[in-house]
Amino acid sequence: MPTLILVRHGRSTANTSGLLAGRTPGVALDEHGRAQAGELPGRLDALPLAAVVSSPLLRCRETVEPLAEALPDLPVHMEERISECDYGEWSGRKLAELSEEPLMTTVQQHPSAAAFPGGESMRGMQARAVEAVREWNVRIEAEHGADALYAMCSHGDIIKSVVADALGMHLDLFQRIAVGPCSLTVIRYTPLRPFLLRLGETGELGTLVPPEPPSEEADGADGAGGAGGEEGPAGRAGVQEAAPGHSSDATVGGGA
Repeated sequence: MPTLILVRHGRSTANTSGLLAGRTPGVALDEHGRAQAGELPGRLDALPLAAVVSSPLLRCRETVEPLAEALPDLPVHMEERISECDYGEWSGRKLAELSEEPLMTTVQQHPSAAAFPGGESMRGMQARAVEAVREWNVRIEAEHGADALYAMCSHGDIIKSVVADALGMHLDLFQRIAVGPCSLTVIRYTPLRPFLLRLGETGELGTLVPPEPPSEEADGADGAGGAGGEEGPAGRAGVQEAAPGHSSDATVGGGA
């Protein structure tokens, strides 16, 4: 069966502003995200990609655009089922504000029981994403052979849920997985079991540097170190936002 390269979209304006974008229209890549997308063709140039499948949301379409321009004969398909989780009434709200909602504890600790008001459940999100991956695996193999490679550009929670399925993990454990903006996660599917070959690969280690402790002046500013908890549910990414190349990119997991 084919090898799937999952690409999280580049850093978006919602990531840097600490918003839970969800399916809010018009959320685009920021300047750094566009630079990340521009590097994608070079990162994948050694791979004979058979196709690209993308979420129809703007930030994903912008991420795959440089790849499509570099490889004009590469088929690019839109797939609604790998679109971001429908966060319903939570969409567009500040992650710092959402962290105070009782439901956020469920999202973090027992996501299989979480359903967003006016949106979808996290179980439903995983089910439709995994179904899409399985169907695309069959289609790509039929059209390009069992050894084909293809890329799929999607969102943080979607990718994490697909990885959890590939590893045989319960959805309640998927918050232990982290995939940053424009990272590559690779799963090789076989008739017996999937194999996780790469997870959140970015080719750089700068995001592993611990954040600098806040100054006393910053501590006294607003009681939250000025970060406002933009990382939201995952806990720490917001404090790294000031560093070059860092962003509030945790998922709900998401801000995606």
